[in-house]
Amino acid sequence: MTEFLPRLRDALAELAAERRTATYKDLAARVQVPPPHTIHKLTLALEDLLREDAAAGRPLLAALAVSRGPAGLPGRGFFLLAAELGLYDGREDGPEARAFHAAELARIFEAKRDRT
Repeated sequence: MTEFLPRLRDALAELAAERRTATYKDLAARVQVPPPHTIHKLTLALEDLLREDAAAGRPLLAALAVSRGPAGLPGRGFFLLAAELGLYDGREDGPEARAFHAAELARIFEAKRDRT
């Protein structure tokens, strides 16, 4: 799984520069996550990146990976891990989740803007 971790961080940085998100499926294809269990492997890698970013005090690039549903939010695991890391205190869906995700996207885009 770790063989595609650098490509994943690079792909997320590109998305940040473009100020957009990507679905798990699109992101998995973009970084060429090998089958089987492609989405599961991607999710585990995103969790690793989330932990790294949280430990370093950086914006959570994993927030750029979203489910294909109408809410456009990361999956439940994103919010559960953010809560476990002490970064989020709320439900995995609804207004609290949308607000946390929007704030994290703003942090990502602002950080990217400041570096360019």
